[in-house]
Amino acid sequence: MTASLEIQDLSVSYRTPEGEPRPALAGVSLGLKPGEILGVLGESGSGKSTLASAILRLLPANGHITDGTVLLGGKNLSRSTSEELREIRGGRLALIFQEPSLALHPTMRAGEQVRRVLAAHGFPKSALKEKTRQIFTQIFPQDAERISRSYPHQLSGGQRQRVLIAQAIACNPAVIIADEPTASLDPTTQLEILDLFRDIRKRLGLAMIFITHNPALLSGFADRVLILYGGRVVELGPTAAVLASPRHPYTKALIRSVPAGFDERIANRKTRMMTIAGDSWSLSSRQQGCCFEPRCPEAMDICGEREPALVNLSTNHTVSCFKYES
Repeated sequence: MTASLEIQDLSVSYRTPEGEPRPALAGVSLGLKPGEILGVLGESGSGKSTLASAILRLLPANGHITDGTVLLGGKNLSRSTSEELREIRGGRLALIFQEPSLALHPTMRAGEQVRRVLAAHGFPKSALKEKTRQIFTQIFPQDAERISRSYPHQLSGGQRQRVLIAQAIACNPAVIIADEPTASLDPTTQLEILDLFRDIRKRLGLAMIFITHNPALLSGFADRVLILYGGRVVELGPTAAVLASPRHPYTKALIRSVPAGFDERIANRKTRMMTIAGDSWSLSSRQQGCCFEPRCPEAMDICGEREPALVNLSTNHTVSCFKYES
């Protein structure tokens, strides 16, 4: 099956104010199948948002793709012109931002914000109103007209996030990248947004990269999960297998740090949340050896000497750790 999105050895660096390059992504490769949901999991600073920005070529001024290619339906985005990228973004490839309060225009009604996306991608002017109505009916089946007429400040956080989703699906993209889309929402609304994504995937057949720092959101939702640490892929495999039996020490630590269920915490108030020891990786961290070695409870001498290679544990599960090198 041809991949909707294929990333090959993607590397990104940021320049410091002194002009020194600092690697933020290092040789990231992945393929996204049509209709697949890929979860990207990691702490803040692991490279998740940099990956999203690099795919869309929306890096800040001090960010540069230093190596690798991004292919969308076989088209090399790394070689696309600015005009081609404007057509692709929001058309074939859409991004849903983390904070809708910042992403939505505060003085523009929700319906107009979706209409402008359609207009920017050449949708016939005579059909804009009806197409917008159809989109809002899909996303807000109970209250589409009122939401469409509302300004962002008149909507709840979950409703604003749904408006961003409406913008993202307006032009029937092949791939959606959702960058921490539930981070600012309460648990109940988070589950509602996940259900909406499931419905969109089923109806439109699009593929999705779902970026999060919370492993619990991926269970039963994502088909595969990619674990990033220090801008490197440390584990990649089927979500059920990775969450049930993580192999990389960082993946194990991430999953252990997920809070217990509400009822369990009430029953045992002395239960303490597990944390990952040491300081999280940053652009100023050393680059020699395994990037997780300073925090790893299973570190060996070789871990500080060179970077481990990706090892195939099975046909669809890989891990970057010396424990599994033959």
